[in-house]
Amino acid sequence: MPDFNFIDQVNTLSEQPIELCYHCHKCTAGCPVVDQMEYGPDRILRMVQFGEKDKLLQSEDIWVCVGCETCGARCPNEIDAARVLGALREIAFAENAAIAEPGAVKFHRLFLGLVQRTGRMHEISLLALHKLWTLNLFSDLPAGARLIMMGKVPLKPSIIKGRSEIARIYATAGSKKKQVPNGD
Repeated sequence: MPDFNFIDQVNTLSEQPIELCYHCHKCTAGCPVVDQMEYGPDRILRMVQFGEKDKLLQSEDIWVCVGCETCGARCPNEIDAARVLGALREIAFAENAAIAEPGAVKFHRLFLGLVQRTGRMHEISLLALHKLWTLNLFSDLPAGARLIMMGKVPLKPSIIKGRSEIARIYATAGSKKKQVPNGD
């Protein structure tokens, strides 16, 4: 059943005017990961407009987006679909939606937790934590070892000096999330 408050909920959380999308498909044409998606950015925006909340929150697509913002750069109405997908992820978390790809959710949570603690991303730490959490320990070991040997990923994390600012950003984001209407 369509949830007609869903577009307002997503507009508020993403701060994007989704109703302005007239489906020119430029976002989808430029998306570097659209081949890994079932719907793609344009259809996701249409699904939000039609109130297909349950279908979207359970879709793997919202977890596949890499946040490169190519979609927003190509949009003639300046709608940043990456922010919309971020809002959909937040709603899925808040509502404990049945996630289609739990591994992606774990990866997302680990990524955000790592950034919260160090102020930036550290590939080795993220990979190690993800491997331990999913117990998928050896699937890509040769590729990872090759990257380390080539010096492509630093072994030691770099911790920024302004971590208190990062903590403030996370606290502000957490308080704003509590203020967002849930569409009920």
